[in-house]
Amino acid sequence: MTERDYYEILSVERTADEGEIKASYRKLAMKYHPDRNPGDATAEEKFKEATEAYEVLKDPEKRQRYDQFGHAAFNGQGGGGFGGFSGGGFAGFDINEALRAFMRDFGGGGGGGGFEDFFGGGAGRARSNRGEDLRVRISLTLEEIATGVTKKLKVNRLGICQSCDGSGAAAGSAAETCRQCGGAGQVRTVTRTFIGSIQQVRTCPQCQGSGKTISHPCAECGGEGRAKVAAETEVEIPAGVSEGNYLTVEGQGNGGPHGGATGDLQVVIQEKEHDHFVRQGDDVIYQQMISFATAALGGKLEAPTLRGSQTIKIPSGTQTGKTIKLRGEGIPHLRHYGRGDQIVILTVWTPTKLSGEDKKLVEAMERCEAFQPPKHDKSFLQKLRESLGV
Repeated sequence: MTERDYYEILSVERTADEGEIKASYRKLAMKYHPDRNPGDATAEEKFKEATEAYEVLKDPEKRQRYDQFGHAAFNGQGGGGFGGFSGGGFAGFDINEALRAFMRDFGGGGGGGGFEDFFGGGAGRARSNRGEDLRVRISLTLEEIATGVTKKLKVNRLGICQSCDGSGAAAGSAAETCRQCGGAGQVRTVTRTFIGSIQQVRTCPQCQGSGKTISHPCAECGGEGRAKVAAETEVEIPAGVSEGNYLTVEGQGNGGPHGGATGDLQVVIQEKEHDHFVRQGDDVIYQQMISFATAALGGKLEAPTLRGSQTIKIPSGTQTGKTIKLRGEGIPHLRHYGRGDQIVILTVWTPTKLSGEDKKLVEAMERCEAFQPPKHDKSFLQKLRESLGV
């Protein structure tokens, strides 16, 4: 389909404010919504078209990019073009995505002239028909967290039943409009009190909110219109995530019963324990062992980092516990520019096995005054007592 101008689709001027854009979209959505036009492919396309235009023009940043570059501002961005919508025009724009976007801003809940004002309670059916969200955990190494990574996930989810094509009805039969709710998916009860009437709206118990009843259910799916499928999805994980962070992949959860909207997939991040590094916020801690000779004389060593290795200079007279900071060699900050640091903690290695010749060398060193530790004076002992409170 040819990409039409978003302002033309919504019939608003390029100078239209947010209120005008929203009002125009509501009018078009009410006219072309699938619930008002069941089985009408043309109306469905117009609903998707109007929703895509609204999703861009209601957002100041996206609108500015569109005004400057047109449709080219979003082409080639895949699923991130319109905050979850396909970036290559209407051909890849899923009706479930459009319905979710519509329900997000106009799903009722009071005060906003929402979905219930349009269709007299249909929102309850749309919400109850939505598939469940799924949650999976993914384990990442510190190296993957430091650079960002794209992962392919295999997810067992509920998709459209192939036997009944999602209708839930057995071959040769069809779903019927629910007699109890008349297809609305909701029933209303009125209770009269001495101060007036109280109306209550609840999901229809006969059709469970679908608006349809099935006399002869599909043997494969039991009448739900969905069955288990093995799906594969690709998730792009940004650098700097932490244990417990999660990403939401829209439309990759369970499909809704009887062709309802698809739920989302939440990908929860777990960190694998590293053999050498310990993460502390966005800093990375590494313990570097050095020999007594290097500690006494100084020297240079190659220390591993998450991005390779780096030469560090060991000053002469180094004591165990001294730290060296490698700036920018830690984890990238997730929400702003820059990276953490790598803290190298130096530890002087004491040999545990000595040959006879080695022992003679150490004994010779022991007799030298330079190798004797300093003696503590009274001022040091006094400070120690004060710190201990004795």
